[in-house]
Amino acid sequence: QGQLVESGGGLVQPGGSLRVSCAASGDTFSTYAMGWFRQAPGKEREFVATINYSGDMTEYAGSVKGRFTISRDNAKNTLYLQMNNLLPEDTAMYYCATSAYRGTSRWAYQYSDWGQGTQVTVSS
Repeated sequence: QGQLVESGGGLVQPGGSLRVSCAASGDTFSTYAMGWFRQAPGKEREFVATINYSGDMTEYAGSVKGRFTISRDNAKNTLYLQMNNLLPEDTAMYYCATSAYRGTSRWAYQYSDWGQGTQVTVSS
C-alpha cells in the first residue's frame, strides 16, 4: 500500500493534548481502513483506534474512548490521532498502520503496512 511516516509526538504534561499524524505515500490510501496502535516499554503492542476507508466509522480501545479521536483526510493521504486529557499511562510509541480491508479492525494481524512510530511521553 505504501510508506507510512508518523509525526507530532513529543513530551506533554498530564491533562494536556497532542495530535499525531501519519502521512501515507502511494495512491491507495483512500481504499483501506487505517489504525493506530501503541507499545510501551516492556509491554505488548496494543490497539488504540481504527477508522474505515471513508472515515465515517471508527472504533476505540476502552482506555482511550472519549479522550482520543481518530480521523483521516483522504485528499491529503493523512491519518490523524487527536489525544486529549493525556495520562501518564498513555506514554508509548505510537504506530499507524494500513489495513488489508476497508472496514475497521482492532486486530494487528489484519494490518499489512506499518510506520516507524512516533514517541509520546506524558509526564510532569
